[in-house]
Amino acid sequence: MANYSAPLKDMSFLLKHVADSRGFDQIEHFADYDDGLVSAVLGEASKFAGQVLSPLNQSGDVEGCHFNDGAVTTPQGWIDAYQQFCDNGWLGLALPEEYGGQSLPRFIAAAVHEMWLSANLSFVMFQALTQGAAEILLTARDERLKQRYLEKLVTGEWATCMSLTEPGAGSDLGNIRTRAVPQENGTYLISGQKIYITYGEHDLSENIVHLVLAKTPDSPPGAKGVSLFIVPKYKVDESGQCGELNDVRCVSIEHKTGLHGSPTCSISYGDEGGATGELVGEENRGLEYMFILMNEARLSTGQQGVAIGEMGYQRALEYSLERTQGRDALTGETNVLIARHPDVKRMLMGLRAQVTALRALSYQIASRLDLAEVESQDRAAHLRFVALMTPIFKAFSTESGNLMAGTTIQIFGGMGFVEETGVAQLMRDIRVTTIYEGTTGIQANDLVFRKIQGDQGEALKELMTDIETDFAKYIALDIAGCEKEMLAQMIEVLNESVDYILQQGKAGRESLLCGAVNFLELMGVACCSWMMMRVAVAAYEQKAHSSDTAYLNNLIALSRFYFAHFTPKVLALHKTVITAEAGIQDYQIEE
Repeated sequence: MANYSAPLKDMSFLLKHVADSRGFDQIEHFADYDDGLVSAVLGEASKFAGQVLSPLNQSGDVEGCHFNDGAVTTPQGWIDAYQQFCDNGWLGLALPEEYGGQSLPRFIAAAVHEMWLSANLSFVMFQALTQGAAEILLTARDERLKQRYLEKLVTGEWATCMSLTEPGAGSDLGNIRTRAVPQENGTYLISGQKIYITYGEHDLSENIVHLVLAKTPDSPPGAKGVSLFIVPKYKVDESGQCGELNDVRCVSIEHKTGLHGSPTCSISYGDEGGATGELVGEENRGLEYMFILMNEARLSTGQQGVAIGEMGYQRALEYSLERTQGRDALTGETNVLIARHPDVKRMLMGLRAQVTALRALSYQIASRLDLAEVESQDRAAHLRFVALMTPIFKAFSTESGNLMAGTTIQIFGGMGFVEETGVAQLMRDIRVTTIYEGTTGIQANDLVFRKIQGDQGEALKELMTDIETDFAKYIALDIAGCEKEMLAQMIEVLNESVDYILQQGKAGRESLLCGAVNFLELMGVACCSWMMMRVAVAAYEQKAHSSDTAYLNNLIALSRFYFAHFTPKVLALHKTVITAEAGIQDYQIEE
């Protein structure tokens, strides 16, 4: 199979015309990031993704990581690719220049990050960890820690990992048992075990900085007593240089369904008396700090759904334009390309439509993060939008990614089930994304109870205003047809669902728990429908200024396809949300 090729045309169109309807070059703060600069960055990133990372993807999957007496060796080619990745400045793309980053806007970094994820998901899983760790250190405002760690992390000289999960604790971080005992010199001795630690041990960087959740002896019970500590693999002296090995040991790596090139480690802290750690920020605020990284990781995980969908589409399209079989339904011609069969064309369009909608949503979220930094009067509204969209995007995009991987295999037929074609790897790699950084159920509960009931639907009502505004723009165009009624019904049902959730309050918690995942899916389809409205409007408007009418007409057709094949799910999902409790309380699990 051919290596990954970044869809630069689609990316550029969405960045310029859909991420923010004004166009970022019309916003004073982003005026320097014109088409030429954006194109240059995306072009160089595309080369690196296609020429360096993509060729290592399948070989890394086959070889996997190696574990020997506490040491982890990554697949062949990983070390050289990591060095190039860091030398070219890709790791710190959206991080501050003063610490070795590029300080580019998030809306550009989002497109670049998607390329890495499509080209080689296993390789690049450390990037979101670095972005999040840097933001934690910047937020905690500990100048000593920033000076010693931040530049080394941003430049990739040192790597980082997120150590949350423990045996038996799972997602319930309030029940962690790792302990941090304060010492007279201001450090802490850390002891405990962590599991499922991505890149917790490897051979890519000089040092690995573990961000560890632990509890101090006098901490309050539960989640309120969790603190965050920096625990480096090699101790760091006051000048920022690596010293002796810390009491940190990798005891094993997981043998996983997919993501074989990414080491998932079990880590033991303090087997020889205690690993030296440094408190980040204040005691008992660990979850608050760690959620900065977790939310970054959740947005990155959502992009993984987009990335796998794009890779699946590319491979399915290539295969369908080579494989011949069957009779053309219209002409009667035999032994035709399978891309000409209506059902295969439906599946191909389904892949591209979902990827386009989710990619646009990803850029929309990134753009609002950028705007929150420069539009102080609207900062709170931008951040409300990002907070609302984070669980939706993380969960819906990864669930969609799993379905798109299945559709890719379906297009390949029996050959899709054969490892040599490479598409089975897509399904194996994407499967875990609905689980890590919070399962779909956890994201759904967060959406319903914290993000909607928590602010009495304020953020969601603001979103509804945006959707209704773009719906009015869409139906005013002469391209809109029978889908007008469907989109109008979607908006009506959205409002009814929001009202239902708010009316349930605390008394209806059990009912909402039963239907939360269905509501999240409803929101995912609705938000993607919204993005496809924006795509169609932008494509229609650009036809007056572009000679590439075939491409723009295809985007409009793709939008209408989404409205016909995906948007109607909102109506059915609403029915499920309001009746979700039926039978669940009556059914008895057999023991």
